[in-house]
Amino acid sequence: MMVGQANNRETTILWQASRLTLTGEYVVAPEILRVHGSAIGTLGNFSASIGKAKSKKTFNVSAIVAAALKNGTVLQYAAELPENKRKILYVDTEQSPYHCQKVMKRIVRMAGLPLDKEPENLDFLALRRHTPEIRIAIVEEAIYHTQDLGLVIIDGIRDMVYDINSPGESTKIISKLMQWTDERQIHIHTILHQNKADENARGHIGTELNNKAETVLEVAKDKFDGNISTVQAVHIRAMDFQPFAFRINDDALPELVEEYSFDKTKTESRFFDYSELKDGQHRQALEAAFSESGEYGYSDLVKALKRGYTAIGCAYGENRLVKLKTFLENKRMIVKDGKKYRFNPEYHY
Repeated sequence: MMVGQANNRETTILWQASRLTLTGEYVVAPEILRVHGSAIGTLGNFSASIGKAKSKKTFNVSAIVAAALKNGTVLQYAAELPENKRKILYVDTEQSPYHCQKVMKRIVRMAGLPLDKEPENLDFLALRRHTPEIRIAIVEEAIYHTQDLGLVIIDGIRDMVYDINSPGESTKIISKLMQWTDERQIHIHTILHQNKADENARGHIGTELNNKAETVLEVAKDKFDGNISTVQAVHIRAMDFQPFAFRINDDALPELVEEYSFDKTKTESRFFDYSELKDGQHRQALEAAFSESGEYGYSDLVKALKRGYTAIGCAYGENRLVKLKTFLENKRMIVKDGKKYRFNPEYHY
């Protein structure tokens, strides 16, 4: 009887504390992450990145963390964390400590910080060895005992549950995200795989994320070039933003793909048309492209091709240049040695 009365008193307190008033003053949630001016992350809410395997989701999230770490812009992510919310907690549930450290180093490099000194505002947890309930307990402990915490990344929220299709487990972990973000006034960004057969986030937990998240970003491989990934909002409470694309450069860091076209159709050709240019035009363009260097890495090659073909009156965009590069490789007009590309003047057209 006494236990029931105690529970009743606690429920009454919670009930009264939950009442909203018309004349009360409620603070607008501070926006800490934006893309093209659109808010994708506010304090007191959570968001997610989804994508298929090898779509470079972790590279994309690394850019978000780097932007927050420098409190500036990386790729298209602009971060503005309050002075008392500058701490970042990165939780990885599936990779080894060695690979986690590689991600950490990538973030630090993108933020322009030194690699020989521990970043002051970044804590990184590698939780692969633990069970889901232990992972949840560790994350909760870190969230409630890290001073000045503003942003939390959970790379692999699927590993916070045993059964990805369990409604009970999914509701529990999503409720935890809502509790943590509200009570600590932080933003949490999670990562989850998409189904292989469709574009939906995987499992019941994916359904709950779509229903409750402030923003859901989709990271996808370009259909015509596996080196390029695109980012768009599939769900966003704020104004939608213009999608963007990135690739991994020769320094193993993500960089923006300029002039990327999102107007591709299913019937668009995957190939550069053989009849579009004559042999002499290709040779003239390639000689111009390789006039500054005898060999290039991938990203510098694309820039050189753009420069060379513009010189003959063909100002191609990123998509056409990627197809052109494939065409030139297939025709042995350029050849790849290791990670470098060079012009082969002895080609047969």
